[in-house]
Amino acid sequence: MKRIVTLDDFIETYTKLKQRGLGFISSKLNFNTTKRVKTAFNHKNIQASNWWIIPKVNERWRKLITGDENLSIEEHTVNQFLKDKQNLKMLSLGSGECSSELLFAEHSNFKAIICSDIAEKRLNKAEKIAKEKGLDNIRFQIQDANKLSEIEDQFDIIYFKASLHHFRNIEYLLENKIKPLLKNDGFLIIDEFVGPTRLQFPKHQIKAINKALQLIPKPFRKRYKLNLYKNKVYGPGLARMILADPSECVDSSSIIPAIHRHYSTVYEVGYGGNILTLTLKDIAHHFIDLNDEKEEILNQLFDFEDKYLKNQPSDHIFGIYKPNAT
Repeated sequence: MKRIVTLDDFIETYTKLKQRGLGFISSKLNFNTTKRVKTAFNHKNIQASNWWIIPKVNERWRKLITGDENLSIEEHTVNQFLKDKQNLKMLSLGSGECSSELLFAEHSNFKAIICSDIAEKRLNKAEKIAKEKGLDNIRFQIQDANKLSEIEDQFDIIYFKASLHHFRNIEYLLENKIKPLLKNDGFLIIDEFVGPTRLQFPKHQIKAINKALQLIPKPFRKRYKLNLYKNKVYGPGLARMILADPSECVDSSSIIPAIHRHYSTVYEVGYGGNILTLTLKDIAHHFIDLNDEKEEILNQLFDFEDKYLKNQPSDHIFGIYKPNAT
């Protein structure tokens, strides 16, 4: 059952007001859909407390994806799937700050990496880092990634890192827009949220998330920059999802089925997030610097999610695919 408005929507609005200010909230009242999407990302520094800021969570991702918590996903990809390839051309769509693309660019396998996004502030930040590192094989272009028909080149790799779930009409996109841009022996690589569209999580998942939340003692449930404690999760409502960012998870549940229909799987692994994402939202900052107690709490949360994932598909997937012959 879809949720139109929930208590979490009011809490989230108040939280964003405290974290980002009134200007950010008022920007969501713009009737222009593209401009509302842009306001969600066009910041040099985004102040929030989400699961991805926790070092131990990042170690968990690396362990699940590469088998080694100390091995980066980029290093793993190059070593396992690209080591015999040279002069590679990569197109990254919706690349944001290009943190992953900058790591790929450090490898001599890549002749050219093009990072494309509509958020110029984040691209400018990435370009500055590239210059500081002396990377001349990566460039940045401000472009609406929906206008793929303007791209005439073909690529060895098309890369989506936390961006594919912002695209509409996933089936059409992957079959008719992305495949023509890939060489026959090229790779589609995704590092993505592939869970429920518009984050309309099923009741059993919300129930499990609230059980996990109770594993966290109250002092560590105090919300970031607020004098409020996180006691229950209700899940986001459709109204706020569309108002805050019309592109957020707009067709995310179609990603994996569409890929499996039009591409062959080279490598695919889930790294969860079904429980941790909403459980740790707004309280993740408590778990950046760990002591024994906080580490044990995270271990309990990881075990809880692992048990949940035994019977449920992962909401986050890292995958490498080849286009099927047409």
